[in-house]
Amino acid sequence: MIREETVFGPIFSRRLGTSLGINLLPEKGKICNFDCIYCECGWNKDGHGDSRLPSAAKVRADLENMLEHLRRQQVKVDSITFSGDGEPTLNPEFPQIIDDTLALRDQLAPTAKVSVLSNATRVHLPQIFKAVQKVDNPIMKIDAPTNELIARINKPAAGYDIARVVEALKQFNGDFILQTCMLRSKEYNFDSSRHEVLDGWMDIVRQLRPREIMVYTIDRPTPAEGLEKFTVEEMTALVQPLIDEGFQLQIKG
Repeated sequence: MIREETVFGPIFSRRLGTSLGINLLPEKGKICNFDCIYCECGWNKDGHGDSRLPSAAKVRADLENMLEHLRRQQVKVDSITFSGDGEPTLNPEFPQIIDDTLALRDQLAPTAKVSVLSNATRVHLPQIFKAVQKVDNPIMKIDAPTNELIARINKPAAGYDIARVVEALKQFNGDFILQTCMLRSKEYNFDSSRHEVLDGWMDIVRQLRPREIMVYTIDRPTPAEGLEKFTVEEMTALVQPLIDEGFQLQIKG
């Protein structure tokens, strides 16, 4: 399992290029309102050793130090990316941290994009939507089209409702990136290529009309055993109807 410092990297991201990560969650633990079977950070139950969340002041200081260091080293950063050990919008100072990050980006790394990787569970909250709407790349996750299917793959906290998430994402008017992981699991009775998953997911895409769709598969060790990845060719064939309709897709193995 991965445990990240508050500011980490830069690392090479399959989807974002050279990415400087920001972890708004515990450095030695995990806090998330999903418990995805494919999460590279492991199960939530194994991340209870640390519950300390970094403050906005700490994030700002750590990011400023790192950006100044990288500028001296002439290291170009493509994306300053909020990811880390769980769901970043759970940090209570998330809106302030976004404002601070945008200001530091403008000052110290003006060509970098600011990206937020989120499971979209809290975008219905006005303060979260307002903050996420400010960044260059709001990357929102939907892996399946129904609450029952999402329960199998993402194991969300009580109260999750895909209909509420879809309605909240409509606020972007298409100016966001949709992220989807494709995989198979016999144990969890989930297969992204089945009509029950794929057709409903594509219907959601057509409702939301995101400016880009990132489709990927598992790439690192997963907490659940026996998960099967898809090839790029398989994923391309599955989403071909969306490509034919003019959607912009980035497909990564």
